[in-house]
Amino acid sequence: MTINKNYPKSFSHIGITVPNIKEAVKFYSEVMGWYIIMEPSVVKKEKETAIGQMCIDVFGNDWKEFEIAHLATSDGIGVELFSFSNGIKEAPEFNPFNTGLFHFCVQDPNIEELITKILSYGGKQRMPIREYYPNDKPFKMCYVEDPFGIVFEIYTHSYELTYSSGAYSK
Repeated sequence: MTINKNYPKSFSHIGITVPNIKEAVKFYSEVMGWYIIMEPSVVKKEKETAIGQMCIDVFGNDWKEFEIAHLATSDGIGVELFSFSNGIKEAPEFNPFNTGLFHFCVQDPNIEELITKILSYGGKQRMPIREYYPNDKPFKMCYVEDPFGIVFEIYTHSYELTYSSGAYSK
């Protein structure tokens, strides 16, 4: 018997930089329903604390302080929100062709209602809702933006069901 040591790693969290931490916490908790694990707080650049030193290691020396908040999805994935006073407050141009993080995806069976809520909070719908397998499977998707210009996708069904050949087959 061979033991496969290359097991699938689980997803822990994603970090998102936003222009206004309080508005972002409001959007992601009220629209997405994500749990607030840690309210917005200030992290200062200081070598005397573990968090201060860790942030210097990550961000370098060109900052004095930033705000951070922690949220979690229904399945325990963390969402770390950052807001830097010295950062650019506009979202970068959407360019999925360049190397880097392209988007994240959330799942909600009521895609229409979620999009309506995103729009009511100042977000955008980037495309019509599309069906992956019209007339075969009830799977829908859509790309949207939060009010800060961060692009993400919505699926109505899990990733595994969407792409597995046996899911909902006739």
